[in-house]
Order: sequence, then C-alpha cells, then structure tokens
Amino acid sequence: MEWYQLKNPEQVDSPALLVYKDRVIQNIDLLKTMIDDIQRLRPHVKTNKTAEVVQLMQAAGIQKFKCATIAEAEMLGMVKAKDVLLAYQPVGPKTDRLLQLVQQYPATVFSCLVDNKTAAEAISQVFAAANLKLGVYIDLNVGMNRTGIKPEAALDLYQYMHTLPGIQPVGIHVYDGHLHDTEMAIRKKRCDEAYAPVPILQHAIVAAGLPEPVIVAGGSPTFPIHAARQVIECSPGTFVFWDEGYKKNLPEQQFQWAALVLSRVVSVIDEQLICLDLGHKSVAAENPQPRVHFLNAPDAQPVSQSEEHLVLKVPDTAAYPVGTVLYGVPLHICPTVALYERAYVVEDHVCTGTWKVIARDRTIAH
Repeated sequence: MEWYQLKNPEQVDSPALLVYKDRVIQNIDLLKTMIDDIQRLRPHVKTNKTAEVVQLMQAAGIQKFKCATIAEAEMLGMVKAKDVLLAYQPVGPKTDRLLQLVQQYPATVFSCLVDNKTAAEAISQVFAAANLKLGVYIDLNVGMNRTGIKPEAALDLYQYMHTLPGIQPVGIHVYDGHLHDTEMAIRKKRCDEAYAPVPILQHAIVAAGLPEPVIVAGGSPTFPIHAARQVIECSPGTFVFWDEGYKKNLPEQQFQWAALVLSRVVSVIDEQLICLDLGHKSVAAENPQPRVHFLNAPDAQPVSQSEEHLVLKVPDTAAYPVGTVLYGVPLHICPTVALYERAYVVEDHVCTGTWKVIARDRTIAH
C-alpha cells in the first residue's frame, strides 16, 4: 500500500482531515536537527491547533510556543506549555481574555505583542489593575507591512513601555512572512536585509541601560536562515504537517506531508468529469486552483469548486467510480485544518481514533 492509504476508509466519513502520527513525529525530529539548541525553538501552533500535536512536541523537549489567537493560547495553557507568546496585539476584549488565561494557567508564562503606545497603555492598565505584569515583545515591521512598528521608531516605544505598570518589555518580534522566494540564495539575501535593523535595535536597547531583549524571528520560509544565527528564537509552524505549497517553494526543507484531506467521488458527470465532496468549506480556498494535489489522482485538474463540491477533469472516469476515495495534499494546510472539528489519526494505515482540533474555535472555555 502507498503510505497514505487507509485499510479502513469505511470508518471515515468524507470530507475528512487525516493526520499521520508517525510522520508528525518524524517532522518534529527533523526540526530538532536543523538548529543547534532546542531551546531556540518556539514553534507556531497556528497550523495544528491540536493539543495532542503540541504534546508530541513537548515530549520531544520543545517547551516554548507561539500562537495567533486567544483559543490557541488557551490550548497551550491547558497542556501546561511553559512559555507562550501570543503573536498578536490584543485590543479590546482580547486583553481581558488574555488576563483570564494568565490567572487560570499559572504554570504557563504568557506574553504578547505591542506596536504602539495606545495598545501598550491599555494592556498596562488591565494587568496593573490585577496586580500582575505581562511580558510584551515589541512587534517590528521589517517589510511585511501588516503589523509592527518601523525599526527607527522602536527604541522610543520600547523605552516608554518600561515606564508603564502592568507590562514588562522582554524582547523583539520579527516576522518576515513576505519572504518566500524559492531560490534560497535570493531568500537569504532578502532575509538578511530585512533583519539588519534588528541587532542595531538590540544594541541600542542595551546601550540605553535596559536588559538585552530576546529576539523571536521568522516563520517556515526563513527558518533555516534564522536558525544559523546565534541565540535568537525561531518560529516555524507548518513543518509539523507540511503542505503542497511549501513542498514546491521550499525545496531545501525535507519535511514530509503528515496531514491530508480525504474525499470521495460522489458523481460521475461524463467520460472525463467527476465530482468530489470537497468544497470551499473543506479545503483552504484563498489561493487560485489547484488547491489540492491528489496523490492517487495526480493527473486530475480542477474545473470548478463550490461550497460542497469539487469538479475534476480526469483522463478516464472509468478509473474513478462513485465512492472512490481520493487522498489530497492541500496547497495551504493551516487554514484547511481550521475547517475541521477533528482530525482522524492514522497509524500503520489504520484510522485509530480522532484528535479534536480544539483551537479552531474562537473560544474554548471563555
């Protein structure tokens, strides 16, 4: 059998998310070999959103994590992760919700991002009122142009945050998600250029008499580049499941596909067209087609997709009668995972149970 095939597919209703446990473990083990010190790893959990996957990383010795939502932060608190960076600037009710997590999960040290004085003051007020102090990282804009403060204005904000009660600046967050060139030499050059202001800011902070800041940098595309730097923490996330997009665009990284979507042929239209039960609601739809690479139908070409249906053109529909199970690698796995309440766990070609994708919800218990 091919590595992805199930011996008991009849136990899995489609569309479904499959997670191959042994491959997840292998990807975690590979990640550890790509950096000199496991303590420099701070994986992002936005891809997996699953407590059991985080626990596999904890069992491998990884203790620091990054997340993007309050629910992901709560999941990490539930599994007693030691150090959790909410890589998001909480605004409005999110600040109160983060305070609740800090109070409910004392075994976990939480922190968050800040990129302006208004947000810093609001967070300070909430935590000072509770007689607590939250660690904060200044979010640096090095070209992503999504969030973050420009490097030239960062020192003033960092110093100002040191004057506020309720928060404690501890570091610099540098996300360069705009860098995903396939050619490694080009990606490295652009990454080094984007990173250049960071050590300058770090030295300026120390020169101002403040403690040396922790630096958290990069995502999956720039992970190998930042891993070669000294001291800084690195935050890949997709490595744990991998996907078709990164397999094509990041050939230097040898992670394995560890999560697939399972779908079935529900209708045969004519000699070349089949319809699957894999619509927009079942696979990330933010990218142009093809959004899925089918391992056991590699020649299939997408024709149309709607909420619950995907029409494919194949060489001969006789090879794909109604009920045929297809195994697909999503182009983008992270938002695909978020579409499923649970993942079917596969071990040795057998579906052995399910893992709840617990952090897909906006709230877990709060």
